[in-house]
Amino acid sequence: MKCTICKRANYYTTKNKKKVERKLEFKKFCKWCKKSTPHKEARLTG
Repeated sequence: MKCTICKRANYYTTKNKKKVERKLEFKKFCKWCKKSTPHKEARLTG
């Protein structure tokens, strides 16, 4: 999951692709912004 403020990848998640069509979005703590910010599902690079 990627922070919507600083765009850094902070968390890794999995989801049931058959049941969930939309992108996941949670409010999580970002250690670079040092506050809770919205995090959206992003593609893995690597």
